[in-house]
Amino acid sequence: MLTQMTTTSAAGVFSATRATLAESADQFSIIARCSGVLASEFSYKKEEEIYGEGEPSEYLYQVIRGAVRTYKLLNDGRRQIGAFHLPGDVFGLDLDSSHRLTAEAISDTTVRLLKRRSLEVAAGSNAQVSHNLWTMTAGDLRHAENHMLLLGRKTAMERVATFLLEMDRRLAKAGMMALPMCRRDIGDYLGLTLETVSRALSQLSDQGVLAFSSARQIMLCNRQQLAAMDA
Repeated sequence: MLTQMTTTSAAGVFSATRATLAESADQFSIIARCSGVLASEFSYKKEEEIYGEGEPSEYLYQVIRGAVRTYKLLNDGRRQIGAFHLPGDVFGLDLDSSHRLTAEAISDTTVRLLKRRSLEVAAGSNAQVSHNLWTMTAGDLRHAENHMLLLGRKTAMERVATFLLEMDRRLAKAGMMALPMCRRDIGDYLGLTLETVSRALSQLSDQGVLAFSSARQIMLCNRQQLAAMDA
């Protein structure tokens, strides 16, 4: 169930956006500052659905706190995760009028929403809004292409190395990254079984490439070796 927190003019909502947010988040903030575009915040519990595959694509979303996974259930019941969205990330900008994937909160999560129709109206009269929407869409396509390459051409160890380097860039603080997703999520993102992911992580730990302070707290000790696997 949705819990609405606030609805206000986006100019005020986004004025405190942190400088450390990703480029897509900065673009999102610029769009939100346009006159007449309103933003709302909603909270979701862990494992709660934000939107479902096939539902109308009515909003553009930005993660404020927590984490989100977008995925598709295959006909045989398997789950393919398309992306993990972390604080500052933007998601839900589908090219069609309905969502291609389902979005779920990985943990207790707060997201910021912009009405898609309002964005389309603003884009029609504001070149900056139009450019930023195009840039965010292009970023989604680039990620999809990279993900397709990862699933189709890389070995299991190479996939895990690619994932760890990606999360290191997005999450690492003081040399340590705290993964919000479980190993089953990682497997469904990489097209691997839970056992394969666990075995690869254990092997990297034995080789001194990484170290665990807990199951989801990881420090990369040899990024150069990981990068060589990812090449």
